[in-house]
Amino acid sequence: MSIAFEHVGHTYSAGTPYEFAALKDVSLNIKEGKVTAVIGQTGSGKSTLVQHLNALLLPDQGQLEVLGRTIKAGEKPKGLKSLRGDVGLVFQFPEYQLFEETVIRDVMFGPKNFGVKEDQAHLKACEALKLAGLDPDTWERSPLELSGGQKRRAAIAGILAMDPKVLVLDEPTAGLDPLGTDAMMRIFRELNQKHGKTVIIVTHDMEQVFRWCDEVVVMEKGSVRAHMTTEEFFSDVEMCESMHILPPSLIRMKIMLRKQGFEIPDTVRGVKELAECIAAQVKRHG
Repeated sequence: MSIAFEHVGHTYSAGTPYEFAALKDVSLNIKEGKVTAVIGQTGSGKSTLVQHLNALLLPDQGQLEVLGRTIKAGEKPKGLKSLRGDVGLVFQFPEYQLFEETVIRDVMFGPKNFGVKEDQAHLKACEALKLAGLDPDTWERSPLELSGGQKRRAAIAGILAMDPKVLVLDEPTAGLDPLGTDAMMRIFRELNQKHGKTVIIVTHDMEQVFRWCDEVVVMEKGSVRAHMTTEEFFSDVEMCESMHILPPSLIRMKIMLRKQGFEIPDTVRGVKELAECIAAQVKRHG
């Protein structure tokens, strides 16, 4: 089953002075089983794009296929509840998703809404909260009392508790410190590699994209400018410069070393690997 956009358009406030075309003739295939980053400048259409995946927004033009379901412009979509069980979306602002009296009740809401019994919903919520890294002493507190980073974790736990096939995350590490960011990205990668989840991440963090993502979708003024592997994207210096994107430090180092005559394979993705590659060539050439 695929995730495919076919000539999709979406306009906000159509027919008013505030009309704004957020998506324009978007055609795109997102590979299942991959971690895909969606990047672009503010207002490029990133969030609008991903909100179509579980029909929070509907296309004004074209259609999309999501896990065997077709959503067409001008038609009321069918099976929305099952679609939203399969495609879990974590908003950019987690407080939009938190509304119950306690954190544990909030995370239980999703499974219960899909018919899971109370005791099983509680078990799923506990497992999701542990996976999201939220301390048990917060579980009986009001979600509104949490810090920004804790709210982010609670919102993610609420989606994980429903065990979706596709996990869509809009700026998932906003509000987290570097250690928290690293831990959260490890969780997403584990969900992808060990549990076969398709993960789609909207982000501005290029170091995050390079380290954790397989593919990159570049949005620009409501259209898809490029869709390629992470390595291909960061190797395209002209594209990065045109988007005012500073490539990750490791990529910049690889480019500099290649200009100096070193042979640095594309497969080198870490500092240790890079150091070993350099050392071997220095030793070989004396």
